[in-house]
Formats: sequence, structure tokens, C-alpha cells
Amino acid sequence: MFQDITTLLLKPKEFKDTIDMFVERYKGKNISVVAGIEARGFIFGPPIALAIGAKFVPLRKPKKLPGKVISEEYILEYGRDCLEMHVGAVESAERALVVDDLIATGGTLCAAINLLERVGAEVVECACVIELPDLKGRERLNGKPLYVLVESH
Repeated sequence: MFQDITTLLLKPKEFKDTIDMFVERYKGKNISVVAGIEARGFIFGPPIALAIGAKFVPLRKPKKLPGKVISEEYILEYGRDCLEMHVGAVESAERALVVDDLIATGGTLCAAINLLERVGAEVVECACVIELPDLKGRERLNGKPLYVLVESH
């Protein structure tokens, strides 16, 4: 069964409550970067970043960002993919939060973590609205903390 967050987006109060739960968790944690994974991480990342006083950095599919980028390839359950980030968007020793809508097998989150750590950032935590725990994506994060609002079995 395909899991999706679009029904949440159609309910302004519930959508706001979702953002507020993340903001409550991350305010005061000295996070300077919220990295959102394309595309649905772009929905949740910017309002969280604004509310906690952090910058938002988009992690995009190949050839979507102008200028110089660094890339990280990763394996999905159905093939290979890649994430890119602007060179200089994140600096060494910055504290980063990675945001996406859902964690399934964990490949995309791992690529995001690797990309940020390659430039010297400290990934504080990953945050997702939904986790599919049966796919064991959390186990692939090498002990990196993961915060989710809903588990779906």
C-alpha cells in the first residue's frame, strides 16, 4: 500500500499541528540547517526552519540545482538515485536536521546524512512524518537518531 501525506496537507489545523510538533522538538537545539529531501521534505522543512531560526537547504535530484553541487548516489529498492546540494550551502561544524515525509528502507535518508557529513556538518537527527518500520529503514541509519510522528504497518 502506498503511503502519502497529501490528505494531511488538505487539513490546515492538522498540518499546522504537525509542523508545531517538529518545531517544539527542535527549538532550542542549536540547529542551524534544516535539510529537506526533494520533494516532500520541501513541504515540512521550510516552516520548521523558519520557526527555529535555521536556514533551509534543499537536497535535490540531479541537475535541478543551478551552480556547483556535490552529489551522493544511493541504492533504492527499485534502482539507483542521487541527491545533490549546493557547494557552500552547509559549512563545517553546522548542526543539521534532515527532514522528509516518510522513511521506508532508509536509502534516501542515508544519502542525505552522508552528503551533509561529507562537508563537515553534524547531523543531529532525521525527522519524518511517517515510518514504515517493517522495511527496517531505521536500522540503516547507523545509529543516527530518527524522530517520527506516525508508524504505519
